[in-house]
Amino acid sequence: MANGVQDFYCDEVLSGNTKVERVLETEDALAFYHTRPFYDVHIVVIPKQHIPSLLDLNSDNQHVMVDVLSVIQQVANQMNEKYGACTVSTNIGEYQSNKHMHWHIHFGKRIRLEDGTWC
Repeated sequence: MANGVQDFYCDEVLSGNTKVERVLETEDALAFYHTRPFYDVHIVVIPKQHIPSLLDLNSDNQHVMVDVLSVIQQVANQMNEKYGACTVSTNIGEYQSNKHMHWHIHFGKRIRLEDGTWC
């Protein structure tokens, strides 16, 4: 739990409790295949430091975001080269189900609905 809030990425992924298929890892960022993908190809990029959302960036953690953006760019470039397109997105506020800044890079058809049922 990070700052009293359940955080799947800190509590499960970064701790090693939940194994993930890593795509790219740097000192400050990790890209991995989504554990419950919503699209044919669905990768998540997270900072290794707990940062609740994009709105919480500041001068103390700016260097982390530079690294995160570099990883996002590299993964998006790989996906674009392989598939010809991709979507890069993040959520804020009530749209953000996990209060750890994370970015989605995905391609293809939606395979799962918001409630978790398959399309």
